[in-house]
Amino acid sequence: MCQAVALTLSKIQQTVGVSKLNSLLQTLLTDLPQLRSQMYFKSSLNALCRAIEDVVLAGTEAPLVIASFQQERFYRQETRRYQRIAQQTDQVYVLAAPEPESSFAIASDFYETIPLNADDGLAKEKHLIIIGQDYTACLVCRAQQMVLSSMEQSQRYEGIWTFEREVSLHAAQLLLERITQYRPELTAKVNQAKGRYWKSTSSKQMGHPSLPVLQSRVFGERLVTYLQASQYKLLKAYRALSAKERKERFANAMTAAIRRSLDPKEVLAVAVHELGKVFEHCRCILYCCERTDTQVEIEYEFVAPGLPALQGKPWPISTNPLLSVALAQERAIAIADVAELQILQQDPGFATELAQWQIRSWLIAPIRHQGELLGVLELHHGGPLVYQWHENDIALIEAISAQAGVALTQAQAYTDSESLNRNLAALEQTRSNLIAIVGHELRTPLSTIQVCLESLDSEPDISPVFRQALLSTALEDLGRLRELIQDFLILSRLEGGQIYNQIESIEFQETLELALSSLRSSMSSKDLPTITVDIDPHLPTIQVDAQGLEEVLNRVLDNACKFTDTGGEVTIRAITAQEDACLEVIIADTGRGIEPSQLETIFDSFYQEEDFLRRSKGGTGLGLAICRQVIQGMHGHIWAESGGRGQGSAFHFTLPLQAPPISDDPISVPQTSRKSLNSSPSKSEAEELAPAQDQRGRA
Repeated sequence: MCQAVALTLSKIQQTVGVSKLNSLLQTLLTDLPQLRSQMYFKSSLNALCRAIEDVVLAGTEAPLVIASFQQERFYRQETRRYQRIAQQTDQVYVLAAPEPESSFAIASDFYETIPLNADDGLAKEKHLIIIGQDYTACLVCRAQQMVLSSMEQSQRYEGIWTFEREVSLHAAQLLLERITQYRPELTAKVNQAKGRYWKSTSSKQMGHPSLPVLQSRVFGERLVTYLQASQYKLLKAYRALSAKERKERFANAMTAAIRRSLDPKEVLAVAVHELGKVFEHCRCILYCCERTDTQVEIEYEFVAPGLPALQGKPWPISTNPLLSVALAQERAIAIADVAELQILQQDPGFATELAQWQIRSWLIAPIRHQGELLGVLELHHGGPLVYQWHENDIALIEAISAQAGVALTQAQAYTDSESLNRNLAALEQTRSNLIAIVGHELRTPLSTIQVCLESLDSEPDISPVFRQALLSTALEDLGRLRELIQDFLILSRLEGGQIYNQIESIEFQETLELALSSLRSSMSSKDLPTITVDIDPHLPTIQVDAQGLEEVLNRVLDNACKFTDTGGEVTIRAITAQEDACLEVIIADTGRGIEPSQLETIFDSFYQEEDFLRRSKGGTGLGLAICRQVIQGMHGHIWAESGGRGQGSAFHFTLPLQAPPISDDPISVPQTSRKSLNSSPSKSEAEELAPAQDQRGRA
């Protein structure tokens, strides 16, 4: 049977050997430019596939199902599911790269199997195509090279998934053509599938909803279920790793008797002193170092009578050949007589220093913790006679070096805890500011809303004009409350990396026009200062999140207009810094200005220049903090400049550029456009900008 399978597979490979498949993902991205690929983890793809398959199993129709696996072993895990799917439809095709001595090349009784060549481009991709009468689904992904982890679930895929019928049909068409190349005997069955599903498609509009309500609900429920199961497995693994780490720390704490103090200097001094008691005839030194150090200063030392002291003196690292050998071997090295070691005598200067330091016998033990070099522990024996280091001596110094490594790690942990305490103090201050600001910002609009509602309730015969004024006031303060909550949500999601992380190539001027349109619609033209735009119309494209950039422009422009009188001016400029591959945007105003000492503090959360009970402008103090989070998330920088009170201010932020394509056209010098935007936009401009703004939205 194995010979028959091998002959069948060989025949198929000879048939399609002249036609190697290209990447289906790259073909779709080329044929359909509107598609954009994304990165997925393997667990997410498995959840998507299971959810799409469950839509088929939960339905009543018989769709076309094409599934492609990278390897046969991945297909074997899903055999039963596809047997269930095959009971519902006779148009099921499964592609995979077969294993050696496999029966995959033999047609299944339930569905059609297509063995792929090992060097075929499809063997590196994962596909799932569903074509039904009322719905379609398409998932096409390509495995990326694993870099960060060897865990299978951490593998990443680049690809697309969609319910659009046009994309699904195009992908199915390409795969069906390749299936007939591998198995020409399936041509009639493939043509039957094309006649059945493509004919029904021609009578439907391409904009028809992709999934019925019932199937959408099934897809959503199953997808959430699988994602929840994956998350549970991940949390279980984290708990196991955490338990192992706690166990190791406890074992170190029990076995390392030297860890009796939080002060690393005291711990290491005790270690050297106790070791000196055992080796009374030796000099014991301990110092912290790294592999890249050329020399260090001796920090801890115990000196036997008659030997010169080295504490506080420079000690060679890079020029010490014995130390280099010890670091390379990652274990202690014992030399009974340094005079017999040629590697130490090749450098006359170093040999002279050995004689000056009275080193006759030498023992070196690197101090490591979790594979990282932290320092070195050395024993020097002087005098006319050599000293034969015993195994117990080497084991003792290695044990003490291990304890010293734990002590140094503990010292770092202590330093980290101090840093954590400082961060906790900063968080406590932030909490106090939050309570004060939010209490004030909530109390004022709530009081106004309460007065308006009580007036409407207690005065049934109130005049329509006054009634409308009360309702307008209440709605305005409700808007203030909504903006307050929105600021908190945006900042929280930014810190969690949940929003403004869809990087794409956009034109800066397009986003600026949307922000200006939003500003003019939210503020009356008589309340706005003169806004001047000085932008080169030929700026290169930038790599940012479009909604995030619009959010930053909205907030910085609103801040500039809020603190600038109507007679002032707000200027918007953008310059290209080719050496840094970024676009620098400057929004300057002639308004109130900022004290130089506050130029960095203004980007902190809940910062208010004035006391919250006495300030003239409302707000939570989160606007610039949100701007900083967004800009940093897009790999840019933001800062402010101001000469002080009454001297205006300028906000700068940088955005990464996309390298412009190489063109054979002569280089033309762009003309800078400069126009005043103090007047309101025309009706045509407003109609043109409004749909774009509604489509992109504001967070």
